Amino acid sequence: MKGGLVLYSYWRSSAAYRVRIALNLKGLPYELRCIDLVRDGGEQHAPAYLELNPQGLVPVLLDGDRVIRQSLAIAEYLDEAYEGEAKLLPVTARARARVRALAQLIACDIHPLGNQRVLKYLDREFNTPEVERERWVRHWISTGLAAFEQLLADSPSTGVFCEADSPGLADLCLVPQIYNAHRWGVDLSPWPHLRRIHAACMEREEFRHAAPEAQPDAPQPALA
Repeated sequence: MKGGLVLYSYWRSSAAYRVRIALNLKGLPYELRCIDLVRDGGEQHAPAYLELNPQGLVPVLLDGDRVIRQSLAIAEYLDEAYEGEAKLLPVTARARARVRALAQLIACDIHPLGNQRVLKYLDREFNTPEVERERWVRHWISTGLAAFEQLLADSPSTGVFCEADSPGLADLCLVPQIYNAHRWGVDLSPWPHLRRIHAACMEREEFRHAAPEAQPDAPQPALA
């Protein structure tokens, strides 16, 4: 293999946000290549990028000559391919299954329904008014997070973080989804476990440095 780790990312992509957290938790240096999902119709549709990822999505991770796609696959690859004190998945099969279920609840069941390409399709094909698209997003975020909260409350494995007392795969999915919940105006007050775990995550540099506003392609505030 040649070269180091390279991450194709967009500052506000939830999926890319997950991988940035994973890389930080593993303590792995990487080169960031920003793909603007908005400018000129989206750089993800450029032929050169579609050769890299035919889905036209971020993130994509390059590890030398290897190309890894899909955020959860990337996170598990990093955990398996790179040793280190931090582990994104627990040791036992039971605990790994629980963590994967929590992660997939967000990555597979909540996030896709609020993705921009879905919202654009609703607008383009069905002329869905913006207020109804926003209601759609808030509904699916709220439904999913309510279930996530119940799963945390019902399990003795819940600790400082989603699984015991170290952040891992479930947490790196939860934090970007909480960011989206704030963005869409979802009331988080009914879910104390989610709020507590999110606060614990955001006390850590690995999460703060991965945040959308900390990325080099994030819009800069206008000077006064």
